[in-house]
Amino acid sequence: MPEGHILHRLAAENLRAFGGRPVAVASPQGRFAEGAALLDGRTLDAAEADGKHLFLGFGDSWLHIHLGLYGAFSFGAGPAPAPVGLIRLRLENAEHHADLRGPTTCELITPAEKDAVHARLGPDPLRADADPQAAWQRISRSRSTVAALLMDQKVLAGVGNVYRAEVLFRHAISPHRAGRDLSRAEWDAIWGDLVELMHGGAAIGRIDTVRPEHTPEAMGRPPRVDDHGGEVYVYRRAAMPCLVCGTEIRTESHAARNLFWCPRCQQA
Repeated sequence: MPEGHILHRLAAENLRAFGGRPVAVASPQGRFAEGAALLDGRTLDAAEADGKHLFLGFGDSWLHIHLGLYGAFSFGAGPAPAPVGLIRLRLENAEHHADLRGPTTCELITPAEKDAVHARLGPDPLRADADPQAAWQRISRSRSTVAALLMDQKVLAGVGNVYRAEVLFRHAISPHRAGRDLSRAEWDAIWGDLVELMHGGAAIGRIDTVRPEHTPEAMGRPPRVDDHGGEVYVYRRAAMPCLVCGTEIRTESHAARNLFWCPRCQQA
């Protein structure tokens, strides 16, 4: 599932391609035909993300999109080609087109319904209005593991499996520690690092988390080859040596997701 930085990139890309002008809206697949007809020819005047949710604003109507596990946006220049495959949503003007396939959610909502989505999410490190105190209040009282809490979108919005694993490694925190056993200083460091890492991911479109001294160039090692891209410390590196201490990276199923950590650098 795409993490929050991807949704913020998509908001910016939609605004660049279609913002401030009328846009043709269609649903070649037909599953969003009624909503597309209501938006067709209207002006896109806002686009924003909160966690893993994307919102496209058309006056007093908002198009709410959640990509889920399989959703994807594709953008192109010029007129759109004939539809191929199951395209839930197509946006088009004279210069650009975009197709949305496979989202979990693609629906028209009111401003009040949009507010309700925001209200059930924790703070998003990529939003200027985020309040890390709201997340700390829940984390500091919880017996759940910090690994589970960081993935709970009601606690913290936009963080997925990669950022979860990497930020805990970068701060030498065991993923199995209870949230209430974190110190405030540790939480502040985690939050600040997520803000920096996720803004970097939004800027370049991939997740890089290794510090300068651990890059392939600095260490004289081959670059990572993985369909997720980016240089990481522990994510999807099970049974490989830790880049810092050489210990074998471990993995386990944790709260229905694969967890990765270094048992030496992240001792309980």
